[in-house]
Amino acid sequence: MLREILLLTGQASQQLALTRLLHAHNPALSFRCVVTAEQLHATDPATLHSSRLLSFTSGIIVPGRILHALGHGAYNFHPGPPDYPGWAPAHFALYDGAAEFGATAHQMIERVDEGPIVGVERFRIAEAIGVRELEQIAFVRLAFLFWRLSSRLAAREPLPVLPIRWSGTKSTRRMYAEMCRLPADVTKEEMARRIRAFSDDFRGIHPTINIHGFDFRCVDAAPVDRPAARPAANTPPAIHGTDAAPSFAMSA
Repeated sequence: MLREILLLTGQASQQLALTRLLHAHNPALSFRCVVTAEQLHATDPATLHSSRLLSFTSGIIVPGRILHALGHGAYNFHPGPPDYPGWAPAHFALYDGAAEFGATAHQMIERVDEGPIVGVERFRIAEAIGVRELEQIAFVRLAFLFWRLSSRLAAREPLPVLPIRWSGTKSTRRMYAEMCRLPADVTKEEMARRIRAFSDDFRGIHPTINIHGFDFRCVDAAPVDRPAARPAANTPPAIHGTDAAPSFAMSA
């Protein structure tokens, strides 16, 4: 019998809303909120046997021994569509010029972002959107997906699997770091793509270029080239456009 939900969240502030939603569907449930890997590993086997684990925007990788010990399975809510598994999916979608993005719910197995899919939300990517805005929209869709599946998540039965498969290359932290290492002969077009997708200081990794043995790190990026409409009187002119003009600082 399902007695407890282990809620693995990236932020403690998310816990109250998610637990209230699930409790409304099944008042008999108890909840254990987990923020750190240490808390997860400290969960005793008896609790795991009567529990279901739900991971919502958490970067913690759940080991196989815990997944196998759970009596009612585990589901992860991934802030990206099935064609963008892995690390920082919004960044790679912007770099690729993807037309669509979304959110995915799936069963958790030992291999990350490969379990059977139980829910998907999709939306079109606005032409001039930045990575922060794309992530915010994806988070809203992810929350809606959790709400849509909440009655089944709070029930004993497993969620039905959809006829949708993961696709695309699973991104990693190493791949992200490689994209942030700009070659000295980078073209204007390639620099614009990388700056747009990777210049938001995600996990402290910045686009960097090496010139004559010195590393220069991108600390800011602003659009240039196309002048804006005539400004009002006594207003300094602003420069706008479509090409990213990065500001670089020499790394220590």
